[in-house]
Amino acid sequence: MNESWKQGVKKFVAIGTVCAYPKFSPIPFKEEDLWNGYPEETNAPYGLAKKMLLVQSQSYRAQYGFNSIFLLPVNLYGPGDNFDLDSSHVIPALIRKCLEARNQGSNKLLVWGTGKPTREFLYVRDAAEGIVLATERYNGPDPVNLGSGEEVTIKELVEIISRLTGFKGNIEWDTNKPDGQPRRCLDTSKAERLFGFRAQTRFEIGLRETIQAYKQEIDRWDTK
Repeated sequence: MNESWKQGVKKFVAIGTVCAYPKFSPIPFKEEDLWNGYPEETNAPYGLAKKMLLVQSQSYRAQYGFNSIFLLPVNLYGPGDNFDLDSSHVIPALIRKCLEARNQGSNKLLVWGTGKPTREFLYVRDAAEGIVLATERYNGPDPVNLGSGEEVTIKELVEIISRLTGFKGNIEWDTNKPDGQPRRCLDTSKAERLFGFRAQTRFEIGLRETIQAYKQEIDRWDTK
């Protein structure tokens, strides 16, 4: 951001994260609640770093007139995601685990936590559209949420991905592993009001496209 300002960039789009919100924010998360508490512990270092990006964005606007905006997307997913089980997020990890379990004939799938927490997911194509619309139409200092407005439990998510991948075995929950933040769901009304963004991709359609893209990626590996 500092280098962009020094080089005279006309507009800077900073991308934050839903992890910046306090652990127990009221549902749905409103931008005004961003500073009303500490982030969930396992995500706090990342979330706090992103909040400092917001502070820098607002400070450069106030001091230098630098047109920097700040967007807060929820968990993203879609084709091209990271499917490495050591570093992937929940959707690509579950897709890979379900497909591998099905292909190996396993009748068991082990999933972290209790399945009770909720998450909100935004398809990557919708996220890209939201960023472009904000770039074109929004010029304010305040952070703006980008999300689908659809809350789903981890248990429901596992059941949907199991069905879409064809895994028919049993789901076992490792309750010794952490659940993370209890709930995540954004108030997305400001994005629609300020720059006309509303997510268009239905969740199951986005998941189907993500699964299909990963299958094609596996096929390319197998033919090398």
